[in-house]
Amino acid sequence: MSRTHAYNQPRGPDGSARRYLAYGADYNPEQWSREVWAEDVRLMREAGVNIVNLGIFSWARIQTGPNTWDFTWLDEVMDLLHDNGITVDLATATASPPAWLTTAHPEILPVTHTGETLWPGARQHWRPTSPVFREHALRLAEAMAERYGNHPALVAWHVSNELGCHNIYDYSEDAATAFRGWLRHRYGTLDALNHAWGTAFWSQHYTDWEQILPPRLAASHANPTQQLDFKRFSSDALLEYFRAEREILRRLTPHVPVTTNFMVMGHITGMNYAEWAHEVDFVSNDHYVHPGPQRLDELSFSANLTSGLARGRPWYLMEHSTSAVNWQPVNVPKAPGELSRDSLLHVAHGADAVCYFQWRQSAAGAEKYHSAMVPHAGADSRVFREVTELGRVLGEDLAEVAGTERRRSRTAIIIDWESRWAVERDSLPRSGLDHHQEALDWYSAFLDLGVRADVVPSDAPLEGYDTVIAPMLNVLPQDVADHLTAYVNGGGHLVTTYFSGVVDQNDHVHPGGSPGPLRELLGIRVEEFAPLLDGASLALDDGSVATLWSDDLAVIDPSVTVLASYASGHLSGQPAITRRSAPGGGSATYVSTHLNRKDLTALSKKLLETFGVHSELPEDLRERVELTVRAGESAEYWFLTNRTEESVSLAGLAGEPLTGLSKTGEHTLPARGTVVLRVPSGS
Repeated sequence: MSRTHAYNQPRGPDGSARRYLAYGADYNPEQWSREVWAEDVRLMREAGVNIVNLGIFSWARIQTGPNTWDFTWLDEVMDLLHDNGITVDLATATASPPAWLTTAHPEILPVTHTGETLWPGARQHWRPTSPVFREHALRLAEAMAERYGNHPALVAWHVSNELGCHNIYDYSEDAATAFRGWLRHRYGTLDALNHAWGTAFWSQHYTDWEQILPPRLAASHANPTQQLDFKRFSSDALLEYFRAEREILRRLTPHVPVTTNFMVMGHITGMNYAEWAHEVDFVSNDHYVHPGPQRLDELSFSANLTSGLARGRPWYLMEHSTSAVNWQPVNVPKAPGELSRDSLLHVAHGADAVCYFQWRQSAAGAEKYHSAMVPHAGADSRVFREVTELGRVLGEDLAEVAGTERRRSRTAIIIDWESRWAVERDSLPRSGLDHHQEALDWYSAFLDLGVRADVVPSDAPLEGYDTVIAPMLNVLPQDVADHLTAYVNGGGHLVTTYFSGVVDQNDHVHPGGSPGPLRELLGIRVEEFAPLLDGASLALDDGSVATLWSDDLAVIDPSVTVLASYASGHLSGQPAITRRSAPGGGSATYVSTHLNRKDLTALSKKLLETFGVHSELPEDLRERVELTVRAGESAEYWFLTNRTEESVSLAGLAGEPLTGLSKTGEHTLPARGTVVLRVPSGS
């Protein structure tokens, strides 16, 4: 079925037939009186808001009892928004069940791995596999579709909200029953399951499906493959729930696209969005920054990965914050300029919508200290002035960027959800391994070199990339290994790292040891893992310092070049970084340790120079400025983001400034600023 993007409707918010960048927020009018609603839409128009995400936590207001409904207030809000030129991404309102439902049916409540019930009082207090919850939630979704499917304000459906944020792992009896069904479908027979789970170990052999449970609290380490399969199942269970709502919406409103907001950010790991991305009509994402030295890099990385999930097509930033959040230990506000810079960095990576949580800052509830477009201080505030200026920039200066795709880079960094899950587990050679962080560190190194890199899932096509980084690819099925081997034999340059190629899809160690099916390609074999204690380090003979991990490597192909060796410890003289050239002109590099940012940047520079990959930025801008490019039919849009707290001269760059610079010839990128240049295609 051909579908349109909510943010690329064939008419703009003013009724004109043009594309536009959507701008808005979650809107929760049920928290306020009707008098405030009129003030809200007046300020929305002042700020340039043209879309809101509506009805997200409204179930208790819409359905006040099993058979009692109140749509009058939502009718009024939908009409008010439409009359003021504001479109609606309408939620199905199923995110949090009302008190009458949990009181009547406490069996819908999730259960932890220790057997504790998660009670009402917060949100997402429902089991993804509960047939009772699904019956009531789908009834609500159907009622919403029937009532609002033809409303002129409606441009998209928003299924539930942040699926899996709080209820991804449920260990209830409903979950146990569904888990057994999922395992039957995956393995077919108990013999196949017993083999996959290695149940000969610790006398875990199963003779009946009913004996199988989720990995609840156990006396020692739970079966590793059982843990991995439960993570797979939990992601699939929520995805199946999404599909159930989506199919109702598609049946009743086939003309309205359907999405749900992903949470592509560093600390969210439970949902395999590489699989989810194929199920939505357009990708949308929520992102919140975390303080720390890689704060901006992680934002860029997550936005980049969201673009990778969307296969380069425009996507929808459903939520981020204007300033402080409410759920970190210390909730630091954004400095002047960061509101715009953070938002435009998402646009640079392909977002055609910029939305916040939320429109008006709440006066009560758990998120009353979370920032909003209209803060507690009101419209006469720095935050609202910055909100309004960004609305002008998106609506006037950057309108022509809407609908363009992010230009592909020459380098890709792979993220693999199953490897991420596997290295988060217990019973490993070392705790504290982090697939996401290792990938982010490579991304930061490339940013320091001024080199653009795409972040893509492991099933993404690799043709056209000069270099592919596959860090900590722990779970390596044969088909993925074949995919990477074909890439190298076709002339590509692969770089992989420690603890890669260790296990297959069943979490069984590859025969012969790691890097498993990549041994011949890399020309090396890991004879023994040698993880390092916290605070310990090893010297390399190129001046680098190894931390966290090391490998006792054996070179098994005489054509392998040793790029660096260990220079201290019991591995002194042993290879640490190797490269093997392939007959087709490609190569495969192995990095057996974790390097700090300075050393990893130096290694990346050496490798990229060898592979013929160079920065598009002048040398004096590298490290200080991130370049991201969106490509239109006749022009490219160069987004230049200041990664520093100091102004940067852009005198060496050509292009017509669309925003961020005065048009009088002054080419200075301010601290925490963003500049967008229109550059003729091919220049």
